[in-house]
Amino acid sequence: MGDAGTGLAVVRLLPNSAPTRSIIPGAEDKLPKQSAVEVGFGLASAQANSEAYLNFEKAIAQASPGGVAVQGASPQTPGALAQTAPPDNPQPRSGGVNPPSTPLDTLVKAGLLNGQVHAQWSESLGPCVDTIADASTELASFSALNAIPTLPSTPDLTGVFDAPNLDPQADQAVIDGLKSLTGGLNTLGGILGGAGSTGSLISLPNTLSARSVVKLVDIPGSPNKAVQSTSTFQAASVKLLAGTPFEISVNVVSQPTLVVTSTGDKATSTVQYTAPVIEVVQGGKSLGRLDAANPTLDVPIAIPLPTGAAVPGLDKLPIVGGLLAGGQGLQDSVAKGLKKLDLGVLRLTVAGLNQKSEESTQPFRGFQLGATARMLDLQVLPTDALGLPNLPSALAQVSLGEQVARAYAPAGGVVCGTATQTPNPPKQQGSTPPLAYTNAAYHSVPLFWSGTAMLLLGVVIVAALPTRRRQQR
Repeated sequence: MGDAGTGLAVVRLLPNSAPTRSIIPGAEDKLPKQSAVEVGFGLASAQANSEAYLNFEKAIAQASPGGVAVQGASPQTPGALAQTAPPDNPQPRSGGVNPPSTPLDTLVKAGLLNGQVHAQWSESLGPCVDTIADASTELASFSALNAIPTLPSTPDLTGVFDAPNLDPQADQAVIDGLKSLTGGLNTLGGILGGAGSTGSLISLPNTLSARSVVKLVDIPGSPNKAVQSTSTFQAASVKLLAGTPFEISVNVVSQPTLVVTSTGDKATSTVQYTAPVIEVVQGGKSLGRLDAANPTLDVPIAIPLPTGAAVPGLDKLPIVGGLLAGGQGLQDSVAKGLKKLDLGVLRLTVAGLNQKSEESTQPFRGFQLGATARMLDLQVLPTDALGLPNLPSALAQVSLGEQVARAYAPAGGVVCGTATQTPNPPKQQGSTPPLAYTNAAYHSVPLFWSGTAMLLLGVVIVAALPTRRRQQR
């Protein structure tokens, strides 16, 4: 058994806010919470299961243009490509989907998406083929979060804004500062909301692709095979706030790859993960590098406070990172008397690898191993200075390159070879002796038909006799 899944992009609103439903009493309190809304694009999954209940589901390859989940409930998405085996498929299946315009365009918008799927299973060799299941998706363009629905749209927060760590005078200064911005907090003060990828929080102008593969590989020093699941993701560059004065380039220097291999033995089964290396650049200057050693980088979002100091370059927009709206450096403006207050943070995270393993006996004795990872997480986090009631810990989250891989092999590995059939034994001379009666069920059928025949006979006799009228005295 093995499966691999890769998602090009997943947008989450209010992550870890909705309880996970369960039919087991008391399990909802123990399970981790889910997002209120999830929207995904470019999903590729490959599965192999020699113990599948349905014979044609032993190998499955799927490429889906996207999906939506509301508090964990996800309907089937139309337009998906799928291929199953057996019977074997000599050629893969491919197709393209251009997602239509929907009311969710303010959350996520994708361009033309191409997918390819290939599932194989030999009638004689079973899973011992070149590749059991292979699915890939390719997305031409992508943009997400033209607005943040979890924040208010009005710039006037009088009577609503009340930061616990600020006095009333400081609260009023923040309210006045928000009033002077072009838009509400849901557009980050007027930064978001442009047409196309311009004004989106995150966008990918270049092609990105995902691939999931399940196959058997050689075990060193053994004639048997190991189950290997591989998830790969490729993206050249990611843009934050593209087309605005605060544009940030997230350059992917090293692509992530997740490979899980199960030999059936805990000592030799492995998880290999190539963590991505990402360079974050704004205004020609590096803000930092993300890798396994430095997995997190925070980019602050601030508003200028009215202090009476004339600072050029504000242009009724907030401050993102180290730049003002006019392109001037933040440090130079602070030296000239600019006061600011950080209301939120754009948090970038990479190399989130999680592993799980277990020795199992059902449906066969062996060792199963699994791992999940994400190339890049972008979270919009509020600070303590954002004095709005009932705010969650994260306002929105966009994940690029979600990867999952699992593999489960029997002890000693998968044995490949042609099964030999035992010839039919010769028939013995003479009649076959009758079987012994071991259950009362042997008599139930004869008794049933005997009773039915007697009942019908009685009905015929009664119907044939003439009816005698009662003589009156």
